[in-house]
Amino acid sequence: MKFRLPSGLLANDIGIDLGTANTILYVRGHGIVLSEPSIVALEREKRTLIAVGRAAQAMLGRTPGNIEVVRPLRDGVIADFDVAQTMLHALIERVQPRGKLLRPRIVVGVSSGITQVEKRAVREAAMQAGARAVYLVEEPMAAAIGAGLPIQEPGGHLVVDIGGGTTEVAVISLSGIVYCQSVRIAGDDMNEAIAQYIRKHYNLLVGERRIEEIKVTLGGHAATGEGPRTVEVKGSDLVARVPKIIRINEDELREALYDCVNTIVETVRVVLERTPPEIAADMVDNGIVLTGGGALLVGLDETIRKETYLPVTVAENPLSCVALGLGKLLDDIPLLERVSI
Repeated sequence: MKFRLPSGLLANDIGIDLGTANTILYVRGHGIVLSEPSIVALEREKRTLIAVGRAAQAMLGRTPGNIEVVRPLRDGVIADFDVAQTMLHALIERVQPRGKLLRPRIVVGVSSGITQVEKRAVREAAMQAGARAVYLVEEPMAAAIGAGLPIQEPGGHLVVDIGGGTTEVAVISLSGIVYCQSVRIAGDDMNEAIAQYIRKHYNLLVGERRIEEIKVTLGGHAATGEGPRTVEVKGSDLVARVPKIIRINEDELREALYDCVNTIVETVRVVLERTPPEIAADMVDNGIVLTGGGALLVGLDETIRKETYLPVTVAENPLSCVALGLGKLLDDIPLLERVSI
């Protein structure tokens, strides 16, 4: 007779989209249960945890001297190992209460350009955060699965995953990545470009959270309407050194983001040029799929369509594609073992 542990003592496996801007957790059997900014607030001297996620994000630019707000990931990889481990541990504890006898398997989505040292850092952070086994899956592959593409078939698919720290353009066929190019131009660089534009044209210094709000309000697909949209921007006047309010419109946003968008489009063109002819032929029918938060930028799909002459579609849930893909892999362990790195 086999002994079975009560289900309440078994930990559910977890998929983690460890992003530069946001960390999303998928728990097997429950779906996406948590999506938080990848930000941690610490006590400066003792390095003890004060807040994680939205609570820490609310403190950005407003902290006293004894509190430090840290983003442990930069350009898609762990920049501060200890803080990343603290963040992972806190987030996993939210979805996996203590008292479980069997620790969870954890699948982590990582940048395709990740080095061996960075792989080791992610694995160790996940293990020390409570995993019994850790699998790493390249984000374009996870995004393709999450977008519902038939990646196990011989037809080629082109995925453009625009995250917070990196944009990854990958050609996928037969459960593998045929060719991939990663550029460190993505959501964070768009925010910086908007901040520089406002500083240059209006002599206004604007906080990080406000810049993100401007991008989402003026550039997001959800914000559609008649005529050019405008948004109120509050910041600090660099000349008079007093608070100031201005208004900018979507045409100005487009101008600010021109170089970032151009780099992403050029990367897509380079990947298409280096794609084997048989797979390139598949692209005429299958087209290009955009995933990640950057996919929500209004007009990006049309710009890529004009430059490549290929059909371009935005995935149904672009922000959640990687996490949903990791979740599907947790239900298909043979495929997980085939695509993990």
